[in-house]
Amino acid sequence: MRGEERPLAALPTWLWLGLAAALAVHIGWRALEPLAQPRELDLPAPPSAAALRVASMGEAEATARVAMLYLQAFDYGAGNLTPYRKLDYRRLAEWLDHILELDPRSQYPLFAAARVYAETADETRARLMLEFVYREFFVDPDRRWPWLAHAALLAKHRLQDLALARRYAQAIEQYTRASDVPLWAKHMEIFILEDMNELEAARIMLGGLLASGTIRDPAEARFLADRLKALEARRPPAR
Repeated sequence: MRGEERPLAALPTWLWLGLAAALAVHIGWRALEPLAQPRELDLPAPPSAAALRVASMGEAEATARVAMLYLQAFDYGAGNLTPYRKLDYRRLAEWLDHILELDPRSQYPLFAAARVYAETADETRARLMLEFVYREFFVDPDRRWPWLAHAALLAKHRLQDLALARRYAQAIEQYTRASDVPLWAKHMEIFILEDMNELEAARIMLGGLLASGTIRDPAEARFLADRLKALEARRPPAR
């Protein structure tokens, strides 16, 4: 034992009884409190990118990750009944935009936009998110093309909007320059034109591509040549 310390057994009985009574009152009081009712909440307006940058105190990447965690956890909170697919998507796009301004090299906001939020069954919200991906693509085409390629696939297969899919595919073809962008992504427009029954336009593009000499992979060249032959076979006979 040190100094004036005494064992708990030495405490008087009345003190023990008082502590037990206080604990019982506290438990009873909490039991009588009404339970917090979950509510439908929507995203608050995001802080500006400048405010986020100041708050980051030089840790922009870490702050961007925290902001993304907050955003993705918003609809999972115990007090919130609003699933992400019912959120205000314009405000959601603002959040993603400000997070990307804070950390432009991060792929996570665009991944979430293309692979989570854009895959909602609500067509209006899906289109808003696809357009967000399209706008942000131009900031860094050689790094952000995968998300626009996914947007093109969603536009084609889920929205059944071939014109929109072609617009996204055209952007990838025209603005990506990196050598590691795969040919299937750079030349999606040819196959979308074929789906649109724009066979002559697809044939001209494909023929020009093969004639340009940019196809280095023999297997890729054979595949595209076979597609060109198939398109040629589908041409209507000359009158």
